[in-house]
Amino acid sequence: MTSTASLQTESAPIVACTISRDVQEFDLLIEDMEATLGESWGDLGFSEALTFFNQPEAGALEFVAMAIDGEDEETLPLLGEVIAAASARGIKVILIAEDVTPAALHQLLRQGADEFVPYPLPEGELSAAIKRLRQPPAAPKSEGAGGKLSRKGDGDGVILAVQGLAGGVGATTFAVNLAWELATVVKEDSPRVCVLDLDLQYGSVATYLDLPRREAVLEMLTDTEAMDDEVFGQALMSYEDKLQVLTSPADLVPLDLIGPQDVERLLDMAARHFDFVIVDMPGTVVQWTETVLTAAHVYFSLIELEMRSAQNTLRLKRALQAEELPFEKLRFALNRAPRFTDLNGKARIKRMAESLGISIELQLSDGGRQVTQSCDHGTPLAVSASKNGLRRDIAKLAQSLYDLGRNTAEAA
Repeated sequence: MTSTASLQTESAPIVACTISRDVQEFDLLIEDMEATLGESWGDLGFSEALTFFNQPEAGALEFVAMAIDGEDEETLPLLGEVIAAASARGIKVILIAEDVTPAALHQLLRQGADEFVPYPLPEGELSAAIKRLRQPPAAPKSEGAGGKLSRKGDGDGVILAVQGLAGGVGATTFAVNLAWELATVVKEDSPRVCVLDLDLQYGSVATYLDLPRREAVLEMLTDTEAMDDEVFGQALMSYEDKLQVLTSPADLVPLDLIGPQDVERLLDMAARHFDFVIVDMPGTVVQWTETVLTAAHVYFSLIELEMRSAQNTLRLKRALQAEELPFEKLRFALNRAPRFTDLNGKARIKRMAESLGISIELQLSDGGRQVTQSCDHGTPLAVSASKNGLRRDIAKLAQSLYDLGRNTAEAA
């Protein structure tokens, strides 16, 4: 099924088609389309698709699978035009991408693509995407207070702060995946989880979950005294109906846009409505860092086995102890830790902890390239690479936090 003519002459009804520069470059897509749809699909080029969408036969299409790679970024306007034309005809679009930059990927998703699947295709993922497209539309989601923010507990949510002590140590990746693991830790009656991206200038939580940034966020932060349940709810974005996210503002804003009282109000509001509140902190220490440190039940500090992390840890330790702030709340997490068979690496970890006078309680595996791909594609590791070592470590931590919270609640 690789010609335009086949869309019109095939006796079997054509319900879908692939759109690509050359579908033969995506052999796994061909196999999955045949396995899922049999002979009820065809193939088109980008320009051919625009022409075909204007023909009456296009009305029978349920969806198209647009397959692109790095070479197609040169024709980004044309790709956006194809997606927009399909959406205008009510045709769903599955975007299948390989080696495409995050900027290009997000631009295409914003122009109307309904589903995204990375290439090479994970087993069963195309079939699952098609199944989701065929489901009847859900009732409109309420972004306000209503049931969206109602908690089942007593309003005393657990606040978990995350801060990287050096650039690129994976703090936001850790925060996003910890939040998702907590939100999905059990199948039924899962805890309600919220992520607050307080890295106001360069926050990446929205990027890592493929969520738009709302103007309501900046409006709320500039006047927290007027913030109520409805205003807070309007600023949140929902990810897969399981995780609520307060993204960083759409525009670059100064870090002193908010003060300690603003942050205190925000944390109190989130803790009233959610069982777990994950706070992704900026890499710098600001005037309201103390506010978050005081409110947090655990303050995860991510480091790596290198000199930058060691020096910055020592600076932070001295600063907190000089101000008599609760340094003991910091739980140091070593990202990209050596494998358990690396005895030299284990010895280096021990020497680092002893020289800094800290305890490195959490060691996270090096997730490798899959972590970068997961972040670029806007999906948690549990979805894109469930067997990844880093994902397993974070899932284990989430389970322990959930069990601890449940046991504490039962004891009370």
